[in-house]
Amino acid sequence: MTVLVTGGAGYIGSHMVWELLDAGEDVVVVDRLSTGFEWAVAPEAKLVVGDIADSALIGSVIREHGVDAIIHFAGSIIVPESVADPLTYYENNTSKTRSLIETAVRAGVPHFIFSSTAAVYGAAGLEPVREDARLAPESPYGLSKLMSEWMLRDAAAAHNLRFTALRYFNVAGADPRGRTGQSTPGATHLIKVASETALGKRQSMQVFGTDYPTPDGTCVRDYIHVSDLVAAHRLALQRLRDGGGNLVANCGYGHGYSVLEVVDSVRRVHGREFDVTVGGRRAGDPPSIIADAGLARRELGWVPTHDDLDAIVGDALSWERILTGKNSARSA
Repeated sequence: MTVLVTGGAGYIGSHMVWELLDAGEDVVVVDRLSTGFEWAVAPEAKLVVGDIADSALIGSVIREHGVDAIIHFAGSIIVPESVADPLTYYENNTSKTRSLIETAVRAGVPHFIFSSTAAVYGAAGLEPVREDARLAPESPYGLSKLMSEWMLRDAAAAHNLRFTALRYFNVAGADPRGRTGQSTPGATHLIKVASETALGKRQSMQVFGTDYPTPDGTCVRDYIHVSDLVAAHRLALQRLRDGGGNLVANCGYGHGYSVLEVVDSVRRVHGREFDVTVGGRRAGDPPSIIADAGLARRELGWVPTHDDLDAIVGDALSWERILTGKNSARSA
C-alpha cells in the first residue's frame, strides 16, 4: 500500500511525507512545483512532477504504485489573493480537486484525506467553533475549499470512497528535526513573516488592522504546530484503513493569540526588536477564529504535543536559519 501526497513539495505536504515515512509508509508525491521545491521532498519518497488535474498521469501513478490512499494538499491558499483573483482559486482548489476525486473513484482508491480550512466558517467570534457551526466563508479561498468538501461528501455517498476532511486553523512552525519548513518566498503566514523580519530577511512587517472587536484590536487566530497537524492526518489515515466512516473535523488547539501577541513572542524568543508598522484591514480576514477540536481528539485519538506558542516560534526561527544556509549553498 502506498500513500499519494499531492502538493508534497510544499509546506504542509513536505511535513506529511516525513510523517508517513517515519511511520513506515511508502509515499509517492505529485506536485507541479509552482510553489513547492524538489529539495523539500524526502529522498525516500518518489516525486512525480505534474498537475493533479492530469487524470492520465494521476491514474498511472495510482496503478504503478498501488495507491490505496490520497492525502490532498495541492492548491492555492492566500485569502487576499483569492479575493483579487477568485477564478484562479476556483480552478486550483475546486475544479482540479473535482478531477482528482474523479480519478480516484475511477481507479478504485478507497481512502481520501482532504486539506480543508477554518475559512469555511467565516467570522466565528472569540468562542471556539465546532464543526456544526454555520458555514459562511468570507473569501473565495474559503468557499473553494467548502465546495471541495461538498464534492467529497457526494462522491462518497455515490461510490466506494471514504474520506476525512480536516479543517485547519493557522498552521505554523517547522519540523523540530530541521528537515523541512515553510520555504515559499513572499509567504504571508504571520509567524513566517515575523521570523523573516526578526532575522533581517525583511526590513519590516505590517500589522493589518488594529480596530477589530478583539481584546487588543488585532486579529486572533488558533496557531497549530505543523507537526501536530500532520500527526492528525496520519491518525485519520489509520482510522479510514480500520473501517472508520466519513469525517469532517477541526484541527486546532482551542485557544488563540492576537497578531500583536505573536509579534511579542517572536521578539521574546529571538531576543531582539524589529520594525513593525500598522496598515489597514485585509479583505477576507475575519476578526477571530478558534477551534473546538474535540471531535478530532475523540475520533482520531489525536493528542497534540507542540501546543506552545514560543516553541512554535522557536521552530520557525530555527528553520529560517537553516533555509538561509540552503539558499546560500544553492547560490554559491
